[in-house]
Amino acid sequence: MTQLLITNFLRSKGLMIGLLLIFLTGLVSLHIGKVFLAQQADIAVKTAHYQTEHHRQHLTYEHGEMGLLLYYIRFGLANEIPNIAGLSIGHRDIHPNVQLVNIRNLEEQKHATELRNPLYQLLGNLDFSFVLIYLFPLIIIAFCFNLLSEEKEGGTWTLVLSQAPQPLTIISTKLWIRLASILAVLFSLLAIGKVYLAIPLDTAFFAFTLVAVLYVLFWFALAWFVVSLQKSSSQNALSLLLAWVLLTIILPASINALVINLYPVPEAYSTVIESRDGYHNKWDLPKAPTIQKFKEHYLQFAQYEHPAGQSFGWFWYYAMQQMGDDEAAASNKAMKEKLQKRDQISRTIAYFFPSLHTQFSLNALSQSDMRNYLHFIEQLEAFHEDKRLYFYPKIFEETPIEEENWAQFTLEYAERDRKVEWFKQLLPLGLVSLLLVFLARGRWSTMRM
Repeated sequence: MTQLLITNFLRSKGLMIGLLLIFLTGLVSLHIGKVFLAQQADIAVKTAHYQTEHHRQHLTYEHGEMGLLLYYIRFGLANEIPNIAGLSIGHRDIHPNVQLVNIRNLEEQKHATELRNPLYQLLGNLDFSFVLIYLFPLIIIAFCFNLLSEEKEGGTWTLVLSQAPQPLTIISTKLWIRLASILAVLFSLLAIGKVYLAIPLDTAFFAFTLVAVLYVLFWFALAWFVVSLQKSSSQNALSLLLAWVLLTIILPASINALVINLYPVPEAYSTVIESRDGYHNKWDLPKAPTIQKFKEHYLQFAQYEHPAGQSFGWFWYYAMQQMGDDEAAASNKAMKEKLQKRDQISRTIAYFFPSLHTQFSLNALSQSDMRNYLHFIEQLEAFHEDKRLYFYPKIFEETPIEEENWAQFTLEYAERDRKVEWFKQLLPLGLVSLLLVFLARGRWSTMRM
């Protein structure tokens, strides 16, 4: 009987075309991920070359003071992209992965990014996570909505009841065959992606695969539950499509709107304004208060003074630049805290909605989520502070430019956060799938065949 069911499945042109389409779409998504990784790697290479050339040109033509040179030259920090991000691009195409900053006011530089078409950013990329979360469920629905109803509507179910000792076994076998075919496509795409994108066989890739499998199992469990209600094919299809629209479009959009309203971020604007006012206004104010605040911030530089009788000095100028960051510090902290709260509440709510939880999990495993971006911002702030602390004494002591080893300042890379949260990423999907299977089992056990 099983062999006959497999033969019938393989002879179904519609089902085979569906498998082929999802496989080809998956291949396209892998290529898009490959192109994205190549673009970002090219940006990092060009940035490293630009930084070296940028320093060389300024050192060639600049023979003045250290403070003047450091007004112009910039230093690069890259948020290195793991190859697995080619499977789930997430926030990586919105936030910059390489930042060039000088030691002046940081807040105006922190969020600078390349100009891109906003419509393209709105549409996003057809990466593998999109194919998995949005397209795989549609194929599963097409495969499973009429597992039982087609037998009844075709008039063959009565014959099955009279000849098969366990009629439910036939329906479950049909489901297993479809599950095996979908998993075969999924594993094939992941295997190809592993080779094509050069993804290492580490815990992140293993966890990514498990999340993808559990997501597929959830949709089969949901289809099995809907079929157990023993409705008509049209009712089953409508129920499953409504579930797809609800879980992949309506709920994510509603949750996003809810989170934005719960945690508005006016600080994103006020941080920039306060930062600009924090140092621009100092041109028209007495220098002593600015210098005093700078000394209170950096006690180790208390011995330096502004040259008496001079209207301009690098000690005062960089103290003024520092005040821009200091006066925007409260708004900057509030903004980061709200972004963290947005991320935390979104993840918490997502535990109850498999499609949303899967997206968060895949982005986290690919290091392309909001948490990774906030981690990079913290690394950028520390990087900028290190450069300040290194160069401030050289500026204030008027160290000759020629005495510095400028070749040591190459593109640096931020530390990665490689943590895999197995329990949080796998348990919600597994529990909801088991719950649906349990509910369906109860329906099948009380149902008259």
